[in-house]
Amino acid sequence: MTSSAFDPARPYRLSPSVALRPEPFGALAYHFGNRRLSFLKAPELVELVRNLDGRASVRDALAEVPERRRDAFRRALASLAAADMIIPIEAEPQP
Repeated sequence: MTSSAFDPARPYRLSPSVALRPEPFGALAYHFGNRRLSFLKAPELVELVRNLDGRASVRDALAEVPERRRDAFRRALASLAAADMIIPIEAEPQP
């Protein structure tokens, strides 16, 4: 369940409940928990989603996307977050 609004300043990752199935147009994302299906309509978006986990923030990940496509990809990621396809990575507690 999404606890807050999508925040590109935070790091996100693909939910462990989501499977990506490659397709010629990009991929299908299926969430086994809520049974939602999403279409990722660009191979570059699929690659971005797969690699979110290794980035400091969504903003950092989007820096590698051509500027003319960033807004569309940001909207797509916000939609995926609203569907719990991608989830925020919680900060590890400090000792």
